[in-house]
Amino acid sequence: MTETPVFGITGWKNSGKTQLVTRLVAEFTARGFKVSTVKHAHHNFDIDRPGADSYRHREAGASEVALVSGRRWALMHELRNEEEPPLNEILSRLAPCDLILIEGYKRENHPKIEARRTETVDRGPLSPSDPNIMAIAADHSLTGETLPVFDLDDVAAMADFIQEHLGLKRSGQ
Repeated sequence: MTETPVFGITGWKNSGKTQLVTRLVAEFTARGFKVSTVKHAHHNFDIDRPGADSYRHREAGASEVALVSGRRWALMHELRNEEEPPLNEILSRLAPCDLILIEGYKRENHPKIEARRTETVDRGPLSPSDPNIMAIAADHSLTGETLPVFDLDDVAAMADFIQEHLGLKRSGQ
């Protein structure tokens, strides 16, 4: 079994990561690829609301709660006193697909595009200290950059770059 190719979108908070990931998912899906995503959150988050049955199950102490309907299913795992699992453990739990896009995980060793917006420029670039950043996507002009630079809105060109970098081919190619 071959390992599913992964590619990340990284950057500081409010740099456009989520919008870029969602647009890349739509682009790759339109190209015929089956895509999954992993998003890293740096804070406590909920995907269900207080009062919902699944929320009540977790609050009562359930370690895992599966929500299942005729349209989708989701599995929530409450860490309680456990450490956050490493990215590879999460990746191993995903169903087979053609590509996994990862949002966040700045310090992991997978290929990435760094998203940059004008309003986060004071935070400084990540690429000089991360050899896994292969390109930059920015909403402003950059000078002296040694990596490929894409306009933050040029999703098709970034998808081409990712597809070429990973050697992705649609089924039947």
